[in-house]
Amino acid sequence: MNIALLGYGKMGKEIEQIALQRNHTIKLKIDKDYRKDLTIESLRTCDLAIEFSTPDTVLENITFCNEAKVPVVVGTTGWYEQFEKVKTETLKSNNALFYATNFSLGVNLFMKVNSYLAELMNNYSNYEVSMEEIHHIHKLDKPSGTAITLANQLIEKIERKNKWSINEKKSDTIFIEDRREGEVPGTHIIKYKSEIDDIEIMHKAHNRKGFALGAVVASEFLKGKTGVFTMNDLI
Repeated sequence: MNIALLGYGKMGKEIEQIALQRNHTIKLKIDKDYRKDLTIESLRTCDLAIEFSTPDTVLENITFCNEAKVPVVVGTTGWYEQFEKVKTETLKSNNALFYATNFSLGVNLFMKVNSYLAELMNNYSNYEVSMEEIHHIHKLDKPSGTAITLANQLIEKIERKNKWSINEKKSDTIFIEDRREGEVPGTHIIKYKSEIDDIEIMHKAHNRKGFALGAVVASEFLKGKTGVFTMNDLI
């Protein structure tokens, strides 16, 4: 495939390497210094776009893809409050959108474990649940999109919790501690604490390769399709 990279930071460069290894061509590279190169015409020279930019540019990039009718895989987070609008726009354009808070296969397996454990822990109110997420200092959104997905899984399964917060510690709230340190690719920890003992599950990424591979595999999955898809569809 001829691929457009919308966002050419560390993740974009990692995706480029994986894509080339899988015999794809990078036709277009867009970063903050080359926004002017992103046009309907330039996008139409590509079969598909992979979007890992910033929360400030992601919505505009998706709109460009829909107008060009170029399927887009979106790894940027921090825009989900506009999801229904974007979904409507994508379907109206007869285009394809694949989005995920995290493209790592390991993280998505971790999410399955998180959901199952939360279902078990719903019966044990003596355990207080909280979360911790650690990412590199360049990550702009807090908490991470993955942390939000994990927190929403907890809320779905644990009846005594109905919201999450990075500021408040209340009985009905899942507190998320968000930390930004060095070049950490991503660590997520779910903690259950009681007077008797603690239970923790953790996913710790060692590098960005898992995210990049997942994004390229999602691109291969998306080619020729229309509609809105997630990692559940791919798995």
